[in-house]
Amino acid sequence: MIEVPAELIAYQVKFRGDEGRVWTAALPALAENWLQQWELRVAGSVRHGMVALVLPVVTREGVPAALKLQQVDEEHYGEGLALRAWDGDGSVRVHREAPEALLLERLDADSPLSTVPSTMQAVQIIAELLARLHAHDAPPGIQKLGDVVRGMLSSVPEAMHTMPSVAAQLREWAAIVREVATEPGDRLLHWDLHFDNVLAGEREPWLAIDPKPLCGDPGFDLLPAILNRWDASEILPRFDLMTDVLGLERDRAAAWSLARVLQNALWDIKDGEPRLDPDQIGIADVLTGRYLQRSR
Repeated sequence: MIEVPAELIAYQVKFRGDEGRVWTAALPALAENWLQQWELRVAGSVRHGMVALVLPVVTREGVPAALKLQQVDEEHYGEGLALRAWDGDGSVRVHREAPEALLLERLDADSPLSTVPSTMQAVQIIAELLARLHAHDAPPGIQKLGDVVRGMLSSVPEAMHTMPSVAAQLREWAAIVREVATEPGDRLLHWDLHFDNVLAGEREPWLAIDPKPLCGDPGFDLLPAILNRWDASEILPRFDLMTDVLGLERDRAAAWSLARVLQNALWDIKDGEPRLDPDQIGIADVLTGRYLQRSR
């Protein structure tokens, strides 16, 4: 039986309370079940993020793989669908899938993109991966960005009431987002492509992992690479590099990046955070000043 890392238990209890505690308690039995059903042998130490447990394994045929176990929630629904749609084109491949289990191509968990010394090189790699991922149509069943945005905008008034000190900012951001919300896009988005969600592989130098799939506009996928390894002086260089590689209209991409800032702000307010993330406010201010004021 595997031992569930204490950090994963802490994350689950923090974000899911008793539900997270129950799920992590059941993880050893869940892992044993899929190891037996898929005839896998554990071949390394347990890994984890904030929501998933990952076991390096070897299949019956001797193929290195990774068994990923996680609860399926609104954000993570459709991960297997997206990975099958990409079929390894810029992403990790999926070998087998079940509701709470994925058997994935083994990548090098000790070599994430965050180990690359040059931030701009890392952003370039992110942009090139996103270009490949966005080239694919979103398969049926993937959550739509338009639905997500409608939910966000409907919750803005309550958030303004909860945190009146930022009501003017929320109102301005929501107004900008409404201008692009009528055309939410139809590309297959990753939604969470930060530096640690890109790992080195043998098949290709770098591949994306852990998507939270969405069907929508590519501009909604840019923010994580601007936030990672934070440097306020690089907001525009990173944004301009990614929009160049992806061939995006900058005014529109800036508006969708602002939608991502608004989404994170609404989550923070709902979670009772005492203030909004100043780095993300800085990104919103820079993009608004450079690209959105002139377009309105």
